[in-house]
Amino acid sequence: MIQKILLLSLFIIIGVIALVPTMGLAQVTIENPIASNTFGELIKAIHSFIFNLAIVVAPLMIIIGGFVFITSSGDPKKIKQGSDIIMYTLIGFAIILLSGAIVSAIEGVLQGE
Repeated sequence: MIQKILLLSLFIIIGVIALVPTMGLAQVTIENPIASNTFGELIKAIHSFIFNLAIVVAPLMIIIGGFVFITSSGDPKKIKQGSDIIMYTLIGFAIILLSGAIVSAIEGVLQGE
């Protein structure tokens, strides 16, 4: 009995595999979920997103660092924490501003220009 069920299942599976291309299911197209078609376009899109995010976040972090600095009440740890927040925010923002030039320089070296 089990052999008959297995044999019937095998014929059904073979029949389905044989019929799938004739049913039009073999012509499935998957659209590109990423708007970029090349790796370079993808890198530029990621850079643009991070740059726009940094333009919003950097001033907020400077404000937070200033708030920590002002509300430190003379505590040296809080003063250092506030100034570190501001300093690291400015360093990070400078790196993001220069990242476009860095990416262009690397592209130029890789392309032999």
